[in-house]
Amino acid sequence: MDGFVDLHTHSAASDGTDRPAELVALAAAASLTAVALTDHDTVSGLDEAAAAGRRHGIGVVRGCEVAVSSPYGEMHILGLWLPEAPVGLAAALEKIRIARDARNREMVERFRRAGFDVSYPELLAVAAGESVGRPHMARLLVQKGVCSTTRDAFARFLADGKAMHVPRALPAPAEGLAMLQAENATTVLAHPMLLKAPFPELEKMVGQLAALGLDGIEVWHSEQDAAATRRAKMLAQRFGLAPSGGSDYHGAVRPDVTLGRVWQGGRVPAAVMEALLERRARRGRPV
Repeated sequence: MDGFVDLHTHSAASDGTDRPAELVALAAAASLTAVALTDHDTVSGLDEAAAAGRRHGIGVVRGCEVAVSSPYGEMHILGLWLPEAPVGLAAALEKIRIARDARNREMVERFRRAGFDVSYPELLAVAAGESVGRPHMARLLVQKGVCSTTRDAFARFLADGKAMHVPRALPAPAEGLAMLQAENATTVLAHPMLLKAPFPELEKMVGQLAALGLDGIEVWHSEQDAAATRRAKMLAQRFGLAPSGGSDYHGAVRPDVTLGRVWQGGRVPAAVMEALLERRARRGRPV
């Protein structure tokens, strides 16, 4: 399979800034062979993205990104090649979004108690989609002139351990994987090297996920440098996982990340997606 792919992107259905159709149009303009839409905790943008894919003649992989718990903070798992109507997964994601809503309200209250002029309706207005979270609060703080950039908002207020950070209840890794596996998704550990875990502990966690049926690991990512890429490849080889890759594109909210590009402008060969599809076929999953 010739060309290049991007198997990790976000639209305005979660915390990106482009509508799903706009994102697919950008992927086609970038001459990608295929793009995966993997919004956080929602599948609401997938139909729009798939329709745009048909118009533009580009493959669209239906996906999502689920956060699970770990001793070192949130760990993210991508589910790729979801069916058109993942009823069970949609219901599970709705429960996760309800928990997000409670966490978001508490976060707004913390800011208000600290004297900041923010409100929950304003937060919802920033978020065009149904999956609302810290990135939207960061954008609101930029709009209000409290912070200069969204990265500044995370560094000062929203990152783990900061004063305005409110932990949220997350499913265990086994539960998150099972949610995706029930829909015959191909499961990929996203940006493993961004976890703040000592490498021996990361190896242990990846081994546990592999034993639970994890399919792949994100080797190429916009924030994983050459050394991290080598280590991710090593983990893939050690545990028999398929390598995957994507930009983690979010649109204007992260202008330093370009759709279809990973570390230092690299690209993910379409052969990577072909290998993932071959793995699906071997496991008897629809392709």
